[in-house]
Amino acid sequence: MTSSPYEGLEPGAFWRTGVSEVRRFPPAGLYQARFAIPRDLPVLTAGSCFAQHVGRALVRNGFNVIDTEPLPDRIANRYVALSQKFGYGLYSARYGNIYTMRQFLQLLRESQGVFEPAEPVWERDGRFFDAMRPSVEPAGLASPELVKTARTAHLAAIREALSQAGLIVFTLGLTEAWQHIESGTVYPTAPGTIAGEMDDTIFGFVNFRAAEIREDFLALRDLVRAVNPDMRFLLTVSPVPLTATASGQHVLPATIYSKSVLRAVAGELYEDFEDVDYFPSYEIIAAHPSEGSFFEENMRTVSARGVRRVMRAFLAAHGGEDIDGETAPAIAASPDEDEDLVCEEALLEAFNK
Repeated sequence: MTSSPYEGLEPGAFWRTGVSEVRRFPPAGLYQARFAIPRDLPVLTAGSCFAQHVGRALVRNGFNVIDTEPLPDRIANRYVALSQKFGYGLYSARYGNIYTMRQFLQLLRESQGVFEPAEPVWERDGRFFDAMRPSVEPAGLASPELVKTARTAHLAAIREALSQAGLIVFTLGLTEAWQHIESGTVYPTAPGTIAGEMDDTIFGFVNFRAAEIREDFLALRDLVRAVNPDMRFLLTVSPVPLTATASGQHVLPATIYSKSVLRAVAGELYEDFEDVDYFPSYEIIAAHPSEGSFFEENMRTVSARGVRRVMRAFLAAHGGEDIDGETAPAIAASPDEDEDLVCEEALLEAFNK
């Protein structure tokens, strides 16, 4: 019988031995994987901008990341940055960034024929854009019919990716979004940011609460497990702060609120479901022991060094590497590691006058 329930706990259970006295941040053992991810397990990746880093690192280090809308290798390998601006090679299909759980749920429902988005085509200067992924055709298409034809093919690619996947890696990015008021359709960008026109009688701001995000995930989980009862989920929270907020608050507390809600939901889902794991990329980059050292000068963009530290911690659990080493042999280098992410939210800075 011990004198205290804290007696005999592992060093990581205490701040002094778990954080303040460690030689390098993040400390070893920060992430204990709930389940193994075999290198041949088909992985579907999705989420906010930071998820692009996760997906690239998984591919570079031998994980079987699905891509059902690829360009031919002779094009993709030669024009990496250009192809990514058109949404190729970022995720498991060409859906661009998915910032909210509601957006992800809508997408999978649409692929299964049980959801139809409102106002699906937006216009700008005589060109037409898929409102659900407006960034994947930077110059738009010549007609609404072409947008709809492209989306039909895209939804088929999503169904194929979902049928292959054994694991979904999803990065929670935002609680704030813009929606079609009457139908509740959520968009990845506000009307007028890339295309379309803002009309406050048609579109409105929403800041999802924890209960709503949890409910969306549970609905998504049911949908996915109807396709594959053995599907597992790995959740992360993006450490990237908001570019701008429409909440009426200062952007700093709005960011802390948003990330706190997402982290709380992810934590509860981890506690409640054995098929859900949580990887602490948010904590590694944004927690105060890192002293902001994993951000660029703007205190928003995650540096290449920060991405390497995140993936080193991931591979320590899934690839057997020692995260205390500055260079880990299994962390493959990438020529585009310092390239800007394809991130619609960053475009909001253009409205900062």
